[in-house]
Amino acid sequence: MPVLVDSNVLIDIVTNDPKWCEWSSSMLARFLDEDIVIINPIIYAEISIAFQLQSEVDECFPPHLFIREALPWESAFIAGKAFLSYRRQKGRKVTPLPDFYIGAHAQVCNYMLLTRDSSRYRTYFPEIRLISP
Repeated sequence: MPVLVDSNVLIDIVTNDPKWCEWSSSMLARFLDEDIVIINPIIYAEISIAFQLQSEVDECFPPHLFIREALPWESAFIAGKAFLSYRRQKGRKVTPLPDFYIGAHAQVCNYMLLTRDSSRYRTYFPEIRLISP
């Protein structure tokens, strides 16, 4: 089954996060060996912050290992509805968060989502199969 990888997992690895790098690295390695691993433009943008050059991002996350997939249009609609629900529950952000787009992408395409930050996904995208600590 394809796995969409949340940016927090990739950032843990790139930054050698003392708390999460080991978990994120082992989980990513497992899925790179067994499944199709996918990132989207939102995830790419979030991980790019850790690099100076686009070529460095591409070298660290090569397209032959990390399939790059555009967000389906249906994901944008679902992300908007999830964000509306968030706002109605007194969420403070005024624009949709990347997690809403990422969650909607996983939902529309029926992907598993590898993340270490599952609370928002569980709340707004309960049907997604999460892989999280």
